[in-house]
Amino acid sequence: MRERIWAQLPLLLPWLLLPPPPLWGGPPDGRCPESEPEPGPLQPFDLLYASGVAAYYSGDYEVAVRDLEAALRSHRRLREICARCARHCAARRPLVPPGAGPGAELPFFRALLERARCYRSCQSQRLGGPASRHRASEDVRSDFQRRVPYNYLQRAYIKLNQLEKAVEAAHTFFMANPEHMEMQQNIKNYRTMVGVEDLQLVDRDAKPHLESYSEGVKHYEADDFELAIKYFEQALREYFNEDTECRALCEGPQRFEEYEYLGYKAGLYEAIADHYVQVLVCQHECVRELATRPGRLSPIENFLPLHYDYLQFAYYRVGEYVKALECAKAYLLLHPDDEDVRDNVDYYESLLDDSTDPASIQAREDLAMFVKHHKLESELIKSAAEGLGFSYTEPNYWIQYGGRQDENQVPSGVNVEGAEVHGLSTRKKSSPKIDRDLREGGPLLYENITFVYNSEQLNGTQRVLLDNVLSEEQCQELHSVASGIMLVGDGYRGKTSPHTPNEKFEGATVLKALKFGYEGRVPLKSARLFYDISEKARKIVESYFMLNSTLYFSYTHMVCRTALSGQQDRRNDLSHPIHADNCLLDPEANECWKEPPAYTFRDYSALLYMNDDFEGGEFIFTEMDAKTVTASIKPKCGRMISFSSGGENPHGVKAVTKGQRCAVALWFTLDPLYRELERIQADEVIAILDQEQPGKHKPNINPKDEL
Repeated sequence: MRERIWAQLPLLLPWLLLPPPPLWGGPPDGRCPESEPEPGPLQPFDLLYASGVAAYYSGDYEVAVRDLEAALRSHRRLREICARCARHCAARRPLVPPGAGPGAELPFFRALLERARCYRSCQSQRLGGPASRHRASEDVRSDFQRRVPYNYLQRAYIKLNQLEKAVEAAHTFFMANPEHMEMQQNIKNYRTMVGVEDLQLVDRDAKPHLESYSEGVKHYEADDFELAIKYFEQALREYFNEDTECRALCEGPQRFEEYEYLGYKAGLYEAIADHYVQVLVCQHECVRELATRPGRLSPIENFLPLHYDYLQFAYYRVGEYVKALECAKAYLLLHPDDEDVRDNVDYYESLLDDSTDPASIQAREDLAMFVKHHKLESELIKSAAEGLGFSYTEPNYWIQYGGRQDENQVPSGVNVEGAEVHGLSTRKKSSPKIDRDLREGGPLLYENITFVYNSEQLNGTQRVLLDNVLSEEQCQELHSVASGIMLVGDGYRGKTSPHTPNEKFEGATVLKALKFGYEGRVPLKSARLFYDISEKARKIVESYFMLNSTLYFSYTHMVCRTALSGQQDRRNDLSHPIHADNCLLDPEANECWKEPPAYTFRDYSALLYMNDDFEGGEFIFTEMDAKTVTASIKPKCGRMISFSSGGENPHGVKAVTKGQRCAVALWFTLDPLYRELERIQADEVIAILDQEQPGKHKPNINPKDEL
C-alpha cells in the first residue's frame, strides 16, 4: 500500500504543478504540405521525434509517421535557418573590414586562442599544476568572502595562548561581520587580558584604497589639508589599481542562471555573447564593489566623486588653485548640475594668474578616462540587452546626496575658517515599511491556547507570543520523531554547523517526515502530527494578524540545534546571527535591502518550540543595529512566537550551551506563486491517505476554525 501511494506521486504531481503544454502553430490535424514551412513557431525536432517514437511503440502508426516526418522537416528547417542566419550576420556584422578577403576573421580568433593559451599556461606555471584544482565550491567561496576562516583562527590562537594573533583574527572577522555581537565581546575580552589592552586593532584583509580614503577624511576634518591631499591622492591610485584587478577577476568563470552550463548548447557567437555580457556587467559593477566596505551591503554613497570633491577644497585651502580647478571639473563629469561645485569652478578660475587661460585647465585625466570607459560600457550593455532580449536597468552609481557637509562653496565672503566639516553624510534612511494594513488581535481559533504578549509588550511591530499551542504529549512525540528523520545540515547543503562551529544543526521537512512514515521508519501518526501542527500554526497566524487574504506556506522546517561538548568554554557567540527573514539586514546603513538573495516573498514567520531541557538558546529581537535587544524569549514546549518577516523584526538565537533545542520553523507568504513545493506534495500525500483510509484520521480542527 505505502509503495503504491508513493508510486502515484510522480504521475499526479506534474499535472498539478506544471502549466499546460504549449500550443504550437499549424493546422488542427498537425499536417502541413511538404513544400511549405509550418505556420507559427517551429516545433522542436526532439519533441516531435520523442512523440513519434512513443506513438510507434504504442501501435499508433499514423501518428508515428506524422510526427516522425514532422521531426525530419523540423530538423532540416532548423539547419537551414542556422546556416542562413550565420551568413546573414557575417555579412551585416563583420568582425573585420569589408573586402579583407577569405579567412580574414581567423587572426581575430587566433588572438583569442593565444590569449586563452597564455592565460592557462601562466596560471599552471604559477600554481604548480592545473587551475582546475583550485575551483572551490560555492559554499567555500562564500565562507572566504565572509571571512569565516578568521573565526576559526581566533579560537585556535586562543587555545595556543597567542593573544595578539587572536585579536587580529577576531578583529578581521568582525570588520566583515559587524552584526556579530559575540565577536565584538570577544575582542573586548581579549583586550582586557594582560599585555593586550593597548594593542592596535589590525584588519588583516583591509582594502588599501578604503583605508587611505578614511585617513584622508580624518585629516580633512582635522583641517590638516596637506596630509588629507596625500591620503586622498594615494586612495585614488589604489582605487584605480583595485579597479583593474576587479575587472580582471570578472573574466573568470560565470554562472549561467537560466541553464546548467554543462547542458548549454548555444552556438559560437551566442556563447561568446552570453559570457562576455556577464563579464561586462560584472566589470561595470566594480564601481559598486570598490565602494562597499567588507560585510556591508550598501556602498559608500557617491564614493569615487567624493575623492575629487574633498580634493578640490583641500587644494584650494593650500593655495594650489590649478589643481583645485582640475578636481572640481572632474567632479562635474559625474555631477554636471551641481551648482555649488559650478560656483567653485568660477571662483577658482578667478584666482588664476593672468597668464593662465582657464579654458586650458581640464578635468583630471584619471577620472576623465575612467568616466569615458564607464559610459562606453553602459552603452554596450544597454545595446546588448535590447538586441539579445534581456532586462537591464543602469543603477545610479553616483548618488549625489552622498557628499561633504561642510558648505563646500568658497566664493569671497564665505568664512572658510569657520566652516563646519563633517565628512560623509550621516543621515539615516527610513526603516522599511510594510505595504499592507497592520492589524492584530484576531481570534486564536483553538481552545487552551494562552495569549502571552502582543507587539507593544514585545517592543516591536507585528509580534505575538502564545503558549500551549502544543500539549506536553505532542511535544514529546514530535521530539521523538525528530531523532528518526533529521539530517545533519538539512537546508544548508549538508553543513554540520552553518551558523556557529560550536553547535550541530539538523533539520527535516514535512514531506520527508511523511515519506519516512509511509516507509515505516517512524510512526506514521507522528509524521502526520508534524503536518497537522504546522497547519494549525498557519491558521493561528492568519487569524491573529487578521489577514484579508490566504496565508500560504513558504517553507516548513523542523530544526534542532545541539551544543557540541568541549566547545562551550568562554563561548559568547550566537546560535543564529541577527537577521531578517525577507531582506538583507545592513546594520551600518540602518536599512534592510529587500532584494535577492533574500527571500523577499516571505511575509510572516513563526517558531513553534518543542522542548526546554537545554541551556541558552533564547530567541531575541533587536533594533536594526543588530545589537540593541528589544525582547528576549525563553523557548518551552508549546510556546510559539510569530512576527512579520521584514526589517521591522530583526532577530536571532542566543548560543545553545548545553543540550538540544528543537523547534518547528515556519515561513509564510501571501503570494501563491511562492507556495512551498514540498508542502503541495505533502498535501497530495495526505489527500491520497485520506481517500484510502476514510474516517481513520480526521484532522484535529476546532469548530472555531470556521469563523
